[in-house]
Amino acid sequence: MTLRELLADEAMAMSGVMATIGPDRSITWTRNDRPFAAASADGSTAEFALEPAVAAAATRTPDVTPSSRGPGWVTFSPPDVDDHAADRALAWLASAHRRLELRN
Repeated sequence: MTLRELLADEAMAMSGVMATIGPDRSITWTRNDRPFAAASADGSTAEFALEPAVAAAATRTPDVTPSSRGPGWVTFSPPDVDDHAADRALAWLASAHRRLELRN
């Protein structure tokens, strides 16, 4: 299973999520018209928009670097999607999704 496959099923089960396929066949998930996660066409890389403190902690874990998308975004490129990689990816997806909740 690739990161893209793992995240696609989970993201579409979350409230208010829309998926867009880019010209390069990557996928971006949005909530309230704001992107919060993306995956490459081949599924080997995922990116997440995290709270700054979470992003800083994430970049200290294996296979994670700051993303070129901007502050708070991280890129995750594990060599394989084992249980540990899957757990991190799903946790970051949920965190990024929660970050964009509408607030009163």
